[in-house]
Amino acid sequence: MAELLDLDAEVLQDYHRDVLAWVAAQAGPRPRIVDLGAGTGTATLELARRLPDAELIAVDVAEPMLDHLRRRAREQGVSGRVRTVQADLDQPWPDLGPASLIWAANSLHHVADPGQALRAAFGVLRPGGVLAVSEMGSFPRFLTDEAGAALEERCHTELDGARAEAGMHMHEDWADRLGAAGFTVAARRQFDIVVPPPLPAAGGRYAQASLQRMRHGLDGRMPAADLTELEAAAIAVLSRDDLEVRTSRTVWLARRPTQ
Repeated sequence: MAELLDLDAEVLQDYHRDVLAWVAAQAGPRPRIVDLGAGTGTATLELARRLPDAELIAVDVAEPMLDHLRRRAREQGVSGRVRTVQADLDQPWPDLGPASLIWAANSLHHVADPGQALRAAFGVLRPGGVLAVSEMGSFPRFLTDEAGAALEERCHTELDGARAEAGMHMHEDWADRLGAAGFTVAARRQFDIVVPPPLPAAGGRYAQASLQRMRHGLDGRMPAADLTELEAAAIAVLSRDDLEVRTSRTVWLARRPTQ
């Protein structure tokens, strides 16, 4: 998973740069920023680069992810401003505040009770502080041939069903959730992302890792012929020059009222 997150950051770097520039502009002077579900640190480290006076707290449930993030922070010379906290967002939160900005990318759909998590985030923020929530509208698609694109679509449809069965909150109306937690929603932006062929050097490996992860999640849920076809597609992507990336992300900015 760590490799997949780093590949996503590399291949979709234009998106990450644009959205984090927008979010960084909300931070104010000398911000204290919490990255919820920080993963390998794409947002933490980009915000540290953009905001040299910021203090950052990276929160994740997986200690190996935080190890990876700490190593990258040392390599980039920002470890003195980045603190990591291992925490499960479904359990009582450690003391993370007060924060002026919280970034939560593709993390809230994992929690068992999003309302409780958003209320906890509300408590972490200073009055007037901003919570930025980013969630996937669609997982990446890569295959451009007709048969391959149809296979990907069947697989994604099946995985959507599996996520719903598991209780994941993939298609929430986060504006309603944010309002119920006490926030005022200030903005919503949808990013429809297309990276055309030829992809950058990491693109083939990004496609392969994504398809392999998809295959792992489909055991017992798809016909054997589809799984065999998916395995073959995952092997073949490294030698293809017609791959593209098609995905979408939606970002909500919400503010804790000052009164």
